[in-house]
Amino acid sequence: MLKAAVIGLGKLGSIHLRIYKESKDIEKIYLVDKDKKKLENHNFPAYFDYHDIVKKIDLVSIATPTLSHFEIASFFLKNKIPVLVEKPITKNPKKAEKLIKLAQKNKTLLFVGHVERYNSAYLKVKESIKNPLFIECHRLSPYPRRSLDVSVVLDLMIHDLDIILDLVQSKVKKIEAKGVKVLSAKEDIANCRISFKNGCVANITSSRISSKKERKIRIFMPNKYISLDYANQSVDVYQKDQTHISHQTLVIEKEEPLKKEINHFINLVIKKDSDSSSAKGAKDALFAATEIEKIIKTNLT
Repeated sequence: MLKAAVIGLGKLGSIHLRIYKESKDIEKIYLVDKDKKKLENHNFPAYFDYHDIVKKIDLVSIATPTLSHFEIASFFLKNKIPVLVEKPITKNPKKAEKLIKLAQKNKTLLFVGHVERYNSAYLKVKESIKNPLFIECHRLSPYPRRSLDVSVVLDLMIHDLDIILDLVQSKVKKIEAKGVKVLSAKEDIANCRISFKNGCVANITSSRISSKKERKIRIFMPNKYISLDYANQSVDVYQKDQTHISHQTLVIEKEEPLKKEINHFINLVIKKDSDSSSAKGAKDALFAATEIEKIIKTNLT
């Protein structure tokens, strides 16, 4: 049985707490937040300073604002405590690389929460996606009043960048991007077009000022087209068969992606697995996101 900690009791951290409570492998949970009111809402050992729990726990979830990820994750990795840090891994790729090297040096698990990788719809079709030629993504949501310390690129688009890089497996050739600040000090809506060296093109639109919520990806391959809805965990496959186009709606066993993600992290800790592949993928997605942000800023000047 393991002792876990959740640092940051906002919306996402509260979900981490609930999932740890439901896990048969977690016997005790410690909470850390600077906000006393958030700690009072739960009947668990509570702390204001994460330094105070390091000798009490076996693993930690970091669900704080992005700017604090590097400092907090570094502390626990130095103390050889397995870390799950929510995306984006850090504010910039250089700090992400430092975290990965620190994890490798201490042979300690650094796991990054890119939740769409655990979406049942994505897992159902991932292995059948071969040689994508064109990918289109729409990730839209109403104004969140949270995660406003980063742009919509680091808040929402990074999910799609992570999945696209995982699928295409090719180096980026060219990026074109536009973004607009509407309600916050950071970009609230952005669009980018990524051309890969293998010929694939991805068009991605992300918005946190939409009247509706949408999370969809469409993948076009030779003689095949897949439409995947992350929110509804549904997949439609269209395929050319001689002179006809067949359509199939796949049967998906829906599960909570974040629960699958955290349970995977717990299992890695139990196995004493220090594989850093999740962190490396997160660093690549972060690098692409920061390049898109730079291009957006260049286009504004």
